[in-house]
Amino acid sequence: MTPPGDLIWRAGGCHCRAIRFEAALAPNMTVQACNCSICAMVGFIHAIVPERHFRLLQGEGQITTYAFNTGVARHTFCKVCGVKSFYRPRSNPDGWSVNVRCLDPVDGMDFEIEPFDGQNWEAHAAGLAHLSKESP
Repeated sequence: MTPPGDLIWRAGGCHCRAIRFEAALAPNMTVQACNCSICAMVGFIHAIVPERHFRLLQGEGQITTYAFNTGVARHTFCKVCGVKSFYRPRSNPDGWSVNVRCLDPVDGMDFEIEPFDGQNWEAHAAGLAHLSKESP
């Protein structure tokens, strides 16, 4: 499947490579570094994409899921190595958040990392909702 526009399928996965995925990403994009309790601890850098811009290639049986607080976010981890390479975010339950740190090294990608105040999530989450929507 060809991604729309200037998006390119970029591969990634967990440390042990049991889980592999692809995400359709722009070559230059702004991503978020969240300071909430879980993202800060695991060093997650968010590239939020619409549902159809993400595909799991392998490892469905190696995924375990963790939910806390409202239970809306579905935090996924590799059962083997423990790496969180993507998850279903509470702010964008219609999309996926890919951990930019888990993408395979690729020339030609440029990420601008902006801070996101997840410690005050209720006040700021609406600012992310557009990221999982299709562009017109």
